Order: sequence, then structure tokens, then C-alpha cells
Amino acid sequence: MNSTRPRILTINGGSSSIKFALFEVGTPLLRILEGGIDRIGFPEAALRVKGLNAADNVSRLVAAPDGQAAVDILVNCIEESSGRASLTAVGHRVVHGGPKYSGPARISPAMVADLCQISAFDSEHLPEEIRLIEALHTRFPDIAHVACFDTAFHHDMPRVARLLPIPRRYEALGIRRYGFHGISYEFLMEELARLAGKEAAQGRVVLAHLGNGTSLAAVRNGKSQDTSMSFTPASGVPMSTRSGDLDPGLAWYLARTEGLDAKAFNAMVHLKSGLLGVSETSSDMRDLLSHEKADVRAAEAVALFCYQVKKCIGSFAAALGGLDQLVFAGGIGEHAPIVRERICAGLGFLGIELDEMANTKNEGLISATGGRVTVRVIPTDEERKIAETVCGVLGLD
Repeated sequence: MNSTRPRILTINGGSSSIKFALFEVGTPLLRILEGGIDRIGFPEAALRVKGLNAADNVSRLVAAPDGQAAVDILVNCIEESSGRASLTAVGHRVVHGGPKYSGPARISPAMVADLCQISAFDSEHLPEEIRLIEALHTRFPDIAHVACFDTAFHHDMPRVARLLPIPRRYEALGIRRYGFHGISYEFLMEELARLAGKEAAQGRVVLAHLGNGTSLAAVRNGKSQDTSMSFTPASGVPMSTRSGDLDPGLAWYLARTEGLDAKAFNAMVHLKSGLLGVSETSSDMRDLLSHEKADVRAAEAVALFCYQVKKCIGSFAAALGGLDQLVFAGGIGEHAPIVRERICAGLGFLGIELDEMANTKNEGLISATGGRVTVRVIPTDEERKIAETVCGVLGLD
């Protein structure tokens, strides 16, 4: 496909994977390609690309020992499939913006230096994201690079929601509740306004982004009022491999009884806990649901997840003074009707009642007719939101 219209590449990088999408600017944006590389740093990484044309589809093993090699493979694949058209900009998902960055911005050497200074805020994401920024700038030094921060949506939460109950002097060091999944939440709020009207989106809304990483947000008047994740993405409700909230005394107890140092404790709460830790078999909700009747550990992992999400919805309804809209999104939120059913069971006192058939079919509107709270399933699209944000920063149309 040859075109003279501007094109935007979106990058979403993790410790061992990179997801990307390529958009052509227009009304609406046209997604030309999407895909990524998994298992970066392992002997055999996996490249997958899906395009508008079948000839652009790719699925093969590649040698990607590090992020730079993965970037080169992706860019070569993109250029080959799109007629070697020049890119206009690259939009980078950056998980943590710290106290300074409250919105998207063009990436500069000063910003990279700032991100390096706060890399310890999120050692699971920021160092690799910085390396990707540098690798893509090396490959495309003459085009715009824009950072889209996952924390930005929550930056101006009420102060009472941002404060952590620790000695006040730590706040001056930037330690506070930040919240994450902000790019997804921005997209969901825009979709809610499109589907239900601006008035509905200005009401009392709980957004439930349920996936490998899971968080919830309380929104009123279109603004974040509270969110389940805190200083890092490890907090909140249980996730695939992250623990969510824990008694802080557990770290000291395990240090004394098992010799678990800070590094090992961090690895445990990020990589060995959540659904995986409780089930001892899988971090994938689909696996657990398929085995819960035969394996009590799987059943308990699912039950704990649903229970903690239910509690969070109730607490956020209290913070909002009631609830008008509940939105499910993310891989679990969009595709697991039994999980949605179990989360919502017993929440009739809040006005939450599901239409069983609509929920089973994964329809967009799943609340029962006459229910006080409208319950929706809205597929999120972080890549599209990043591309739209880049257009806004650069004045593209």
C-alpha cells in the first residue's frame, strides 16, 4: 500500500515483548498493521504481524536477543509491508510519568533524563521503555517521538486519593498514588460518551480494566477520582502474576522467617503471585475457568479475583456517592462473561443487575432492563488512543 498521508507507529514495550500498530492519518485513523514480538531475550523470539492485506501477515520465529534487535526486526517488517513509506511520528506508551508529566509530550533529551531519574519508580517497565525510546530514535532520528503516559489520566485526582499514609517527607520525593491504565481509561471514556452520550460520561462511572494487569478507576465529571493501583502497578486487586495489595508487614515477616530480601520479595509480588500464585498452575483466567471444577486451587484463584474486584467496585461507588455506569474492558473484562457475572452477583443493592443472555453473548450493553446502573462491555484500544494523542500533539489531521 502506497500513500502520501502521514503515518504513525505506536509502540508498547514490556520486559520481553513489544506490541506495535501502524496507523495512517485520516478520519478515522486507518490501522494498516499491528503485531509484535514476544520472548525477546530468549533463544527463539516470535514475530507476528497482521495487515490489511493477507500478504502482509507474518508469523515466524526470529533472533531477538535484546530490544534493539527486536526494534530492527519490527521496523524492517513494517517498511517491507507498507512500501517503505516514511513514518511521520512514533507514539510511545510510557507507563510512569512521575510527578512531572501530566500529559503527552514530544520526547526530548531532557525528558529521557527525567525518566532515567525516576526509573526506580517502576523498575519493571521504565528501564525497558527508555531503551526502546533510544533504539527507535536511533532508527528514526529525524521524526517526532511522542510519549503518552499511563499515569496522566490520574494525575489530578483529589489530593485525599493521592496521599499515602506514610511520613509526609516521602511525598516530596514523589511517592504518592499515581494509578495506571490511563491510556485505556481515556479511550473508554471517549467511547462511553460516543455510545451513551456526554451526559452519561459525566456521571458516576467505574471502569474495570481486567486483564493480565488489572485495575479499576472511579470517574466523575469525566475526571479520575480514585484508582486501585497506587505507586506501582503491583498494587490493587490480584492480577495474573501480581499480588495486588498486601499487608506491608509480610515483607518483614518473610525476611525474618525465610530470608527473603527486598529483591526476592519484589520478584514474588510481580511474577509469582496473583492467579498464578494461588492456583499454582496458571496465570491465565481461561485455563483456571476450564479447570476450576476439578482443581480447588484454580477455583479459589478465580473466586479471589472476582471477590476483590467486587469489593473495589463497592468502595468506588461509596467514593462517588453512588453509581451510574459500570464498564468492563481488557482481555478478561471483554471475553469472560462468567467472571463478569460473579463480580456483579450480590451488587443489586447498588443497582447492578445483569441481563444473563446479553452477558453470555458478550454484547455491548449487558445490564438488565430497568436496572439503575448501566453495565457495558467496551473493547479498549490503547494503540488507537496513542495514535490519536500523537495527532493532537503534532496537529495532524
